[in-house]
Amino acid sequence: MQQLRIINEQRFWEDIEEGDNLQRIEMEVPFRKVILNAATTWDYFPGHHNPEYARGQGQKTIYINTIFFQGFIDRVITDWAGPGTFMIKRKMSMKGSIYAGDTMHGEGRVIRKYIDNNRHLIDLQISIGNQDGPCCPATATVCLPVKRPFNNTGS
Repeated sequence: MQQLRIINEQRFWEDIEEGDNLQRIEMEVPFRKVILNAATTWDYFPGHHNPEYARGQGQKTIYINTIFFQGFIDRVITDWAGPGTFMIKRKMSMKGSIYAGDTMHGEGRVIRKYIDNNRHLIDLQISIGNQDGPCCPATATVCLPVKRPFNNTGS
C-alpha cells in the first residue's frame, strides 16, 4: 500500500505577515480529470462531460465545475500554510471557465492578520486562472496554529 507523506511544513500564525505571497501552483487539466472530477462529485451537468453540449452553450469544450474551483482554492492555501490550517470561510466569483486541456494556476496574498475570539486568523486574497488570465477571484479566512510557548517548568 502506498503511503502518503506531507510535503509542506506547517506555517504558524506568528510567522505570517500581511503582504506575504502564497506561491503559485500550476496544474494541467486534461479531459479525463474534468470528467472524473464531475463524476466523483456527482455533478452530471452535460457541460462537464459532453463537448458538443458545452460548445452549444458557447464554451470551447468541457469545463471544470464549481467544486473543482473550490478544491483548488483550498489547495493553494493549504499547500502554502500547511496541513494544520483550518478553513473558516471561502468566497469566490466564477467569472470565466477553465477547460479541458488548459493549465490552471493559483496564487495569493495575505491581506489581514488578526485575533478574533481567541482564534488566530488570516484573510487571504486568491486568484485562480489559466493561460488566458484570471477567471476566479476568491477570498478566504483561515485559522492557523500558534507556536507553543516554551515551558521550562518540566511539565
